[in-house]
Amino acid sequence: MVTWIVVAVVLFALVVLALAVRPVVARLPRLRRAAVALQRRQAEAEALQVNAEALQERAEALQGQVTVTQQRLAVIKAKRGH
Repeated sequence: MVTWIVVAVVLFALVVLALAVRPVVARLPRLRRAAVALQRRQAEAEALQVNAEALQERAEALQGQVTVTQQRLAVIKAKRGH
């Protein structure tokens, strides 16, 4: 009699465990696709960051050229007497 009760409790626990695990296992393919998409987005974001840094450096170089050009223009204006 006790053996049947123990077997029933173990089987019931296994059924409950299977019912709890089933939704998680069912979501694994979607979770995997989401993880791959997130990795792809991360790579894109890193590439954009590299491009942004390059643009920032280029903008700083252009700002230096603008400063030099403004100084030269001021010298030219001063020579003309304006």
